[in-house]
Amino acid sequence: MEVILLERVAKLGQMGEVVRVRDGFARNFLLPQGKALRATEANRKRFENERHHLEARNLERKKDADKVAAALKGASFVVVRQAGETGQLYGSVSSRDLAEIMAGEGFSVARNQVVLEQPIKTIGLHSVVISLHPEVEIAVTVNVARSADEATRQARGEDLTQRETFELEPLAEEDTLALGDDEEI
Repeated sequence: MEVILLERVAKLGQMGEVVRVRDGFARNFLLPQGKALRATEANRKRFENERHHLEARNLERKKDADKVAAALKGASFVVVRQAGETGQLYGSVSSRDLAEIMAGEGFSVARNQVVLEQPIKTIGLHSVVISLHPEVEIAVTVNVARSADEATRQARGEDLTQRETFELEPLAEEDTLALGDDEEI
């Protein structure tokens, strides 16, 4: 199906372009979200008449996204979760969790704007991309730790995912000789 894009869509095209997409993608995502129109002659004329308004609306949304991106620049968020000794979380941190944490700190970020390829399942510092607008993306740091104290230690650069190992004293030579003298039973 051919559609006219009403806004920039990542990996698809810019506003005003006529692109060919699969029918299901158009019917289930682009058309209901108001991101595109079917590429009919009537819709092409309608788009050309409304182009100025659409570009102005897009520019205003981009300005708002730039303001939020400036506030988020260099931001770090702490997430406290239970984890095992090796740093593996008992649960995971999802985009919904991150959106709630950011909202709690005063940032208006929707969960669909948090770009996570897969949920976070280990403690440590993770870089997460926030897509505020098709043309505005910012990376924030998510510090996943078992406690607030661990979060501050991780922020300083400590690696808490490795088990602590203790070196045993090497056995003295007479101890190894004593171990080697096995009596037969």
